[in-house]
Amino acid sequence: MFVAGGTTAAAAPAHRSVPSDPMAAVAAMQPSWNLGNTLDAIPDETSWGNPLVTKPLFDTIRAQGFHSVRIPVTWSGHQSAGTPYTIDATFLTRVKQVVDWALADGLYVELNVHHDSWQWIANMASDHDTVLARFNATWQQIATAFRDEPRSLLLESVNEPQFNNATDAQKTQFMNELNTSFHTIVRQTGGGNASRLLVLPTLGCTPDQTLMDNLSAEMTSLHDHNLVATVHYYGYWPFSANIAGTTRFDATTQQDMVDTFARMRSTFVAKGIPVYVGEFGLLSYPDYTQPDAVERGEAMKYFEQLGYQARLSGVTTALWDAGSFLNRTSFQWRDPGLFAQIKSAYTTRSGTASTDTVYVPKSGAVTAQTLTLNPNGARFLGLWRGTTPLVPGRDYTVAGNQITLTAPELTTLVGNRAYGVNATIQARYSSGVPWSIAVATFDQPVLSAATGTGSLSVPAQFRGDRLATMEARYADGTNAGPANWTSYQQFNTAFSPDYPHNAITVLPTFVNAITDGSPVTLTFHFWSGTTVTYHVTKSGTTITGTT
Repeated sequence: MFVAGGTTAAAAPAHRSVPSDPMAAVAAMQPSWNLGNTLDAIPDETSWGNPLVTKPLFDTIRAQGFHSVRIPVTWSGHQSAGTPYTIDATFLTRVKQVVDWALADGLYVELNVHHDSWQWIANMASDHDTVLARFNATWQQIATAFRDEPRSLLLESVNEPQFNNATDAQKTQFMNELNTSFHTIVRQTGGGNASRLLVLPTLGCTPDQTLMDNLSAEMTSLHDHNLVATVHYYGYWPFSANIAGTTRFDATTQQDMVDTFARMRSTFVAKGIPVYVGEFGLLSYPDYTQPDAVERGEAMKYFEQLGYQARLSGVTTALWDAGSFLNRTSFQWRDPGLFAQIKSAYTTRSGTASTDTVYVPKSGAVTAQTLTLNPNGARFLGLWRGTTPLVPGRDYTVAGNQITLTAPELTTLVGNRAYGVNATIQARYSSGVPWSIAVATFDQPVLSAATGTGSLSVPAQFRGDRLATMEARYADGTNAGPANWTSYQQFNTAFSPDYPHNAITVLPTFVNAITDGSPVTLTFHFWSGTTVTYHVTKSGTTITGTT
């Protein structure tokens, strides 16, 4: 048997008590975590930057309060491309070892067919019979290999299924065909598979009402009580990707979340069908290899409310983690405060505020600043700096949900007003985690002229500020860039701040999309509220920037 890092092979998995009622069983899986970018990595387990999985990883996940793990697996690179589509025995043994480690920790496990969805399953419209034959052969082998595992193992037919060059009617047909075939094959292998909980996705795992209605009808037609619906949720797309100027967890973004989870409840949960949100998160946050595309405080609000909406709707949620939340080498959370917010949201609400940073100008008199508290049903207890409470009436005042930091207190907090964060205070509430508020000194950022080939590194003195977004327009006012339907371009796709090297990079995706010889005005928006304009012109492969 494959042994990673000298770890011995797994003992027989723990046969934990699993409720017979599917709703209760899926509820017992909350909260859940994804072993992302590992066994689903292409071509091999470590190809996407994560280390080999060892048993201590699951020990950590269990100790951190998770009750289940989703283990995505891409099988195609370990399977013959032609009939009989044999899965490599060594790889199958390795997958089983990892699954058994998690089961031995008393965790529920959800196992799937992952990136195969776009690698070959997507070709169903043009090569229907071959795709179906390979899909059936794949599941025949997986189901046989895992037939005797305990009921705490769940099987998911396919991750985010998609179909190239297919009509909507064909997509619905193919989706039903795959789910039905998966159901038949797994059940016929017998053993634990005869009554195992089987997880069926919507097209793309999208929580669209029509797609969920299609899945609900399909599940009803199967006449099987032990079925689970799965969808994914990455939030309102403009916010999740930081595009079109949607930099805040605003009313539109919040309503998208409220409506989506309400649809899950009315379509499935209210009918007795459990829902497993197999992936949740934000598309662009966090990514420890890049600057934060979504501002941290706005992301914290998102995760706080998502936990609440999941509880209201009665669904189980699996955090997508490709290595950006948990460091798989040290087994430490890369951002403990963020994880604390996510973990708290599984059971209670936390108060937040309109911002997590108060910006104080470098020069001039320090003036009082007001924030809006968002108690989320909790009671505001006061402000603290470390273990020291700030004094109401002297250091801050409260009027309704408005809290004002007084000028004398801000003067104390910023000290000598060095650029950047000078102090951090906390708003504490009667439940959940405290809300951290950084107090930072800033001046208007200064950009300098530059020339580049293919991309442009703009020298930038950030002077204590942080970049929120970038607008781009031609001289006639029309939008410039790859997302030409909006003036606000996508963070880390069209542009990206490079704080360690004091630069803003205008990325090749943006440069390639603008018209040769046509000047473009860029407007950089910073979190202090400051804006800075910059002008770029492309000539062949050269791009020039001026202030």
